[in-house]
Amino acid sequence: MGKGFSNPRETWDARFSTDGYIFGTDPNAWLARHAGLLLPGMRALAVADGEGRNSVWMARRGLAVDAFDISPVGVDKARKLAAEAAADVNYSVASIDEFAWKTGVYDAVVAIFIQFADPESRATLFRQMKSALKPDGLLLLQGYTPKQLEYKTGGPPNLDHLYTEELLREAFGDMEIVELTMYEDVLAEGSQHSGQSALAGLVARRPFGCNFG
Repeated sequence: MGKGFSNPRETWDARFSTDGYIFGTDPNAWLARHAGLLLPGMRALAVADGEGRNSVWMARRGLAVDAFDISPVGVDKARKLAAEAAADVNYSVASIDEFAWKTGVYDAVVAIFIQFADPESRATLFRQMKSALKPDGLLLLQGYTPKQLEYKTGGPPNLDHLYTEELLREAFGDMEIVELTMYEDVLAEGSQHSGQSALAGLVARRPFGCNFG
């Protein structure tokens, strides 16, 4: 699958090879605003979790969290962050192809700024995320919209990697869309997501009896 870089593991290793956390250590702001959906005891998956800010935040809230990222450097930093926070997260180093996807096991799947995926690989990834949910499980997705190309404050430079309302409604039309918001906000999430930003936020629920194949 294409991931937007010719060698994504090396690219992300290089980006994460700094003393600090390039996206910060606080959770994604949109995710934090939906804290009421993520309850203690829920089992959650953090997709392409990078340096661990979101997985650690969920674990500290009492969720049982699995998380993965393609970068060993990023996962090492995530493990360090979790240890410092006394948070228990099950981390693995894996690409979206390599991750051991399971079917119907998670109460929540959290995917924050996963726009490395080109359209073909994104379709497969979205299907995997949906299938990983238990019936009544929630998918929480945040990403950039095409207007982000004007702001250049984070995210990929590729138009076909960005989210439109139509794209998300089509991709998740077989779920109950609880919330779909296209909005703008000023992000302050490390050095990589900083400034006025054009954003999409999706919460969708897996219906009972739904088989995503």
